[in-house]
Amino acid sequence: MYVPGYRKAIYIKMFEKIFKNIDDFIWKDAGCDNDIDYAEQTSWILFLKWFDDYEKDNEIKSRLNNKNFKFIFDKEYRWSNWAVVKTKEGKVDFNKSQTGEDLTKFVNNKLFPYLANFAKKTDDINTIDYKIGVIFSKLKNKIEDGYILRDVLNEVDRLEFRSDDQKHELSDLYETKLQNMGNAGRAGGQYYTPRPLIKTIVKLVEPKIGEIIYDGACGSAGFLVETYNYINENKSLTTSEFKKLQTSTLYGKEKKNLGYILGLMNMILHGIESPNIIKTNTLEENIIDIQNKDRVDVVLANPPFGGGEQPQIQENFPIKGSETAYLFLQHFIKKLKVGGRAAIIIKNTFLSNGDAKNLRKQILEDCNLHTILDLPAKVFTAGVKTVVLFFKKGQPTKDIWYYQLNLDRTLGKTNPLNEKDLEQFVELYKKRSNTENSWLINLKDIDTNNWDLTASNPNKKDITDKRTPEQILDEIEKIDEEINESLLKIKKELM
Repeated sequence: MYVPGYRKAIYIKMFEKIFKNIDDFIWKDAGCDNDIDYAEQTSWILFLKWFDDYEKDNEIKSRLNNKNFKFIFDKEYRWSNWAVVKTKEGKVDFNKSQTGEDLTKFVNNKLFPYLANFAKKTDDINTIDYKIGVIFSKLKNKIEDGYILRDVLNEVDRLEFRSDDQKHELSDLYETKLQNMGNAGRAGGQYYTPRPLIKTIVKLVEPKIGEIIYDGACGSAGFLVETYNYINENKSLTTSEFKKLQTSTLYGKEKKNLGYILGLMNMILHGIESPNIIKTNTLEENIIDIQNKDRVDVVLANPPFGGGEQPQIQENFPIKGSETAYLFLQHFIKKLKVGGRAAIIIKNTFLSNGDAKNLRKQILEDCNLHTILDLPAKVFTAGVKTVVLFFKKGQPTKDIWYYQLNLDRTLGKTNPLNEKDLEQFVELYKKRSNTENSWLINLKDIDTNNWDLTASNPNKKDITDKRTPEQILDEIEKIDEEINESLLKIKKELM
């Protein structure tokens, strides 16, 4: 008897068990210290297993079409010839599968150098060959114990990237690992933005097939992945449209090695076979050099904040400043086409910081900053308060609709933001209604001396305790007296 969802439930349970086993093995190794190491090491192994299945599928398709197929990897470096060697009956051949020191020597001294060399074999950065070369020139195997590596490979070999269901569940589990990495702290958090927030932003911006969607600080590529899912799931695409979605719709840049690798892997595991992510420092590009041909329809991003760039980088921007996020915001405004849309996550201090005064003036004059979503602390694990700026380039701002997300609970690692929390915001977004959590500000009411955009909710009920300390102490004393009287009464009744 067929049970709806039964197969999917089996996949999920099996995959979760395999990932848990992999997790347990890696944590025992001396070379891996945290969730970031775990995500990195899991990524390269999953990638090679995915690629092996990808090549097998392409080989089958070629044979069905009576075409010759050429493997990208030489035979010695294909998964089935070094990772897990099997007999004709499909069982693991332990005599031919390397382990211990032999395995780590092969991986470190032969496999990684061979794969890293792929970047030198082609000048086309949009090919999967080039992506393979870049990935393995930036990574190294940190699993020191060859016996632990053998256990991990055996577990990963149980995974299959063949059916859509399998790919979907694996991509979801990989997202969970990225989330854990983000929860690990500052280093991981810079690559991971909460998916409920990203999904909501993408839904409201409504990217479409035929548009160019861009994230110049893509990290683990959450915005690009969710945009891919949104377009793919909300429209029945033709073959040519799907090819366009795969190859010429989603573009990203990432400066950090780990973020770049995680972004590539995340997109690949979600079905984007050759992601258009470039490893580069976006801010090294002088925005004066951005031409019409370089502009995009949609920008979705959560740029890093802080003062980590060299002083010469500031020379690429008309509005100077050490805050990285402010430089990114200038880049994004310049990168948008006239009529282009953007949603940018940024620290809430942007709304009032004196260093951002001229940047606020620019965005209000060059763009329609129509919506500001004010988020509570702990949406991000670092606890930084943030806002989301929604704007459209080409027309000046007339008024701004603010929505302040007020929750009846404190967010944290075990109690994260979810899509239900944002339901009212989504419902009111186009209506721009005036409620207890939302209000409209006319640009005429903004002080042009500082262009302060502070999200001060005029509709929120004042729950401040206005009693003086003396009044509070008097009330406590009265309560104590009432409690003592009650206790005496109870005591008398019991006697």
